[in-house]
Amino acid sequence: MRVKDILDILDRIAPFKLAEEWDNVGLLTGGLEREITSILVGLDPTGSLLDEAIDRKANTVITHHPLIFHPLSAITTSDPTGRILEKSLTHRINIIACHTNLDSAQNGVSDILAEALGLEQTTPLVQEVPASGTGIGRIGNLAKEIEQSVFMDRLFHILEIEGVQVAGPLPKKIRRVAVCGGSGSDFAETAYKNGADVYLTAEVKHSTARWAQECGFCIIDGTHYATEQPVVDHLVARLQQAAKEEKLKIGIHKTQTQSHPFLYMNKKSFI
Repeated sequence: MRVKDILDILDRIAPFKLAEEWDNVGLLTGGLEREITSILVGLDPTGSLLDEAIDRKANTVITHHPLIFHPLSAITTSDPTGRILEKSLTHRINIIACHTNLDSAQNGVSDILAEALGLEQTTPLVQEVPASGTGIGRIGNLAKEIEQSVFMDRLFHILEIEGVQVAGPLPKKIRRVAVCGGSGSDFAETAYKNGADVYLTAEVKHSTARWAQECGFCIIDGTHYATEQPVVDHLVARLQQAAKEEKLKIGIHKTQTQSHPFLYMNKKSFI
């Protein structure tokens, strides 16, 4: 398998044309004709992820968030991006990003989050192309109305975090749910207008939280990492299946070292 082969597979899973114009996806370091030894998949392109790739003898790293996001006027090893670029080039590690194309794709970030919550008959909050099933966020219904405690237990289990921030009143019973993995504050009003009882996303703006209070609408900030992390397992499984179908013998692994960048602390943490 060469790098260009895995790019073709990724393009079938999450077409690169779905990426937003401001985004930077695809091959960011490396060469199209390079032969792949094995692949490591994670959410964020970090120095520790590259160290793990080196330890695993994996010469290709696939992440959701792009290593190079804004144009670089210089590459210096005094900043993290420069150090990671130096390490990737020194060790000949190919780095590929599937960012907003994986957000918008069918069976992408928000679809996987919605499925984990038990939502059915989901549709995009903001459609890419009408009736295509692609677009930002998802909204759908649970099979039946459930108590808030049952919903929150399910949510904490999926996100694997100890706490969330909630703006607006959490309904006692929940049936219709909207989700947007990652930064989805701007789509809160769309979720509200589409009849969601609850909107799960991340990086909720202060003004959006106040708006939710005034509307009596519940927004849950589940953090960027936790709302996107479920897609990593799914992406690994899709890549493994594609490699099997094409009779490509290559190791494709999920990172075992990457974790949430935030620690949960409260007053008891300092007692």
